[in-house]
Amino acid sequence: MIDSASTATADSDRDTTPPQAPVLIGVLVASAFVMILNETILSVALRDLTVDLGVSTATVQWLTSGFLLTMAVVIPITGFLLERFTPRQVFLASLTLFSAGTLISALAPGFVVLLAGRVVQACGTAVMIPLLMTSVMRLVPPEKRGATMGTITIVIAVAPAVGPTIGGAVLAFLGWRWMFWIVLPLAVLALAIGAVLMRLASDTRSVPLDLVSVPLSAVGFGGVLYGLSAIGESGGQHQVAPWVPIVIGVASLGAFVARQLRLQRYDRALLDLRPFTYRDFIVALVLGALLFMCLMGAGAILLPLYLQTVLHASTFVTGLAVLPGGLVLGLLGRPVGRLYDRFGARPLVIPGALAMAVSLWLFAALGPGSPLAVVIGVHVLLMAGLGLMMTPLMTESLSALPNHLYSHGSAVLATLQQVAGAFGIAVFVTVASLAAADPSGAPDSAGLRTAFVVAGGIGLLAFIASLFVSRRSKPAALLSAEVDVR
Repeated sequence: MIDSASTATADSDRDTTPPQAPVLIGVLVASAFVMILNETILSVALRDLTVDLGVSTATVQWLTSGFLLTMAVVIPITGFLLERFTPRQVFLASLTLFSAGTLISALAPGFVVLLAGRVVQACGTAVMIPLLMTSVMRLVPPEKRGATMGTITIVIAVAPAVGPTIGGAVLAFLGWRWMFWIVLPLAVLALAIGAVLMRLASDTRSVPLDLVSVPLSAVGFGGVLYGLSAIGESGGQHQVAPWVPIVIGVASLGAFVARQLRLQRYDRALLDLRPFTYRDFIVALVLGALLFMCLMGAGAILLPLYLQTVLHASTFVTGLAVLPGGLVLGLLGRPVGRLYDRFGARPLVIPGALAMAVSLWLFAALGPGSPLAVVIGVHVLLMAGLGLMMTPLMTESLSALPNHLYSHGSAVLATLQQVAGAFGIAVFVTVASLAAADPSGAPDSAGLRTAFVVAGGIGLLAFIASLFVSRRSKPAALLSAEVDVR
């Protein structure tokens, strides 16, 4: 394993910021924000959708977890796409897919078509995230990456955090279909603007697509997530035992990893796994996975369910209740990025992980009589902790890598983030259903409390993992740049 503090990344410090870089990053950030917003915009509508579509809570959550799962399946292919096609081509394909999926969702006559539209949306969104991160790493010099990644935090974290707020406002006055009709013109506008402005020089090479790796990845991630989600569905009665898809998924993931290790010897891997040889990348990756489990599972799903089913808040009030936390997360993005540029990740990540763990355990202590103001305060604490962690972890993980591994490193990072988010949703909803006092498995106060206890345990693991973040005062890329200058 390579210690990234001593890894030479001289190729990155010689990069200069081209004059058009702010415009290009602005186009990518705005487009990604609109797309990622859709990860959680339906979370406050789950109760309404179960009635309108005639499906269970555990089934309807697939509109969110299925979105994340599709991204996790598609993102590994982006390493290949970013090498084979120009950023402009990838960008246009991404926005076109997203716009088409949004239209399908808005017109969906039932659950199956709505889920299909969400899958098409996710295919477009999945390509955008690695394109955004890879472009930033190539356009921005090491000493400014923290502040720029802080802007990306607004996209990756704040968009799903404020999704419930926007969804709640729309649902309070309009039907759930308007969540898509409102987004569609924004997506088409971003596509039009990007078609004109998205001009980024890039070298491409003819890289073969390994057709065996793609289904292995899909079956692997899909099998594990489906099994976890199915545990709490249909009152525990299943035609196929949940452990069957889980075992098949784990076996497929094992075969996928083995194949990538073999193919990367010939520079033909669908997803190059050499970023895992860098210690700081692994630590940041593990923490990022735990973070996204709590962000998506507890913050975006459990909390809205608690507000609506236990406190009996309306969808509009639920959306407003999570808004302050989302704003805190957004406001912390660039300031935390600048602090990372100056001090490194450790002084920020450890207190952030502590705040995340404490807030999750406080959620577990809430009950039917808890004041709404207290719930909002705990959510703000959770978002503040995530804000201290997210930008440093994203920047630290990619700064640990040499330039030629940026595209694959960003693909690995984005894949694990989405898988962790999907796992968090599936696990927490399953726990809430199994622990519910209601025989139907509908989440209630007892079930949600148990799910928050599980989330608190994950928060504790994240705090322990944060202690392994490197002690150096500056990011690896900047240290290596200084060494090269001397």
